[in-house]
Amino acid sequence: MNINIDEKTLQSIVEEVIRSMGNPSSNTPSSSSVSVPAGVSFQEKGEAQQGTTRDEVIIGISPAFGINQTQTIVKIPHTQVLREIIAGIEEEGVKARIVRVLHTSDVAFISHTAAKLCGSGIGIGIQSKGTVNIHQKDLPPLSNLELFPQAPLIDLATFRTIGKNAAKYAKGESPTPVPVKNDQMARPKYQAVAALLHIKETESVVKGAKPVELSFNG
Repeated sequence: MNINIDEKTLQSIVEEVIRSMGNPSSNTPSSSSVSVPAGVSFQEKGEAQQGTTRDEVIIGISPAFGINQTQTIVKIPHTQVLREIIAGIEEEGVKARIVRVLHTSDVAFISHTAAKLCGSGIGIGIQSKGTVNIHQKDLPPLSNLELFPQAPLIDLATFRTIGKNAAKYAKGESPTPVPVKNDQMARPKYQAVAALLHIKETESVVKGAKPVELSFNG
């Protein structure tokens, strides 16, 4: 069953969600002043540098990830998401690097930016709501190796397998794509919340900003 919601109706739903949440936008600090909440251990290491070794995968996180958003659309903490992706990468004998991509909130461009910085040419992009993309530097930005667009259906086991597959691509292998779950009811059920989260994500975009290298002690 397909349910189409026009822009005007979606906007009214989003406004209702904001009201029901107590209008969090009035309490959300700007991206330049926000601090990392307790339990999310990131430390900025400066502008992300071009990788020189092939035994790495870069995880590109979105502007608000772990800052003014700390869990996915189905309330999986971002710390757990990163732990599982990193574990999957390391299980394949590959290193993980994390960069925060600040100039865009689009998962395709986040993952492509990560891939271009990575020595292996393989990057993973993650939006705060949980949408994920595995990308390769030589592909056009709007193409990808694997895309997981339905964030509500991605669990911790899937995040781990995504990490494993990205590492396999980095090693030159051709892994079987991670099974993509599909639920036609997920989109209408979460559409308003997803739109709200993306709006909040985009508020943290810093146009022209360079990716920042992060250390993570989660």
